Amino acid sequence: MKLVAEILIGVVAIEHIYILWLEMFAWTTRGRKTFRSLAPELFEPTKALAANQGLYNGFLAAGLIWSLLIDDSAWRVNVAYFFLGCVIVAGIYGALTAQKSILFVQALPAIIALLAVLLS
Repeated sequence: MKLVAEILIGVVAIEHIYILWLEMFAWTTRGRKTFRSLAPELFEPTKALAANQGLYNGFLAAGLIWSLLIDDSAWRVNVAYFFLGCVIVAGIYGALTAQKSILFVQALPAIIALLAVLLS
């Protein structure tokens, strides 16, 4: 189960690296295709805001990757709990305030990973 938990943490980290790329570097190109609910004229003026948001997603990914590199099992689990919890809270907040799909795309994978960590 530990391997499953680590794989799921890795998947959530990779997802947040993708979000970092999308929001920091591809907001006005790929972002338009991904976030269709936003008016096209909003992408250029919100480029800096999206980049800031992408940076935060990068911090989440870095914390999740860090949790996979820690030798001490207690610290590893606690760091994983913290960063998965952050992703879950961000996903729930995003689903309540922005798009409902964020609950399934962001929060649900983190919830599943957290359950795997709890069971390992």
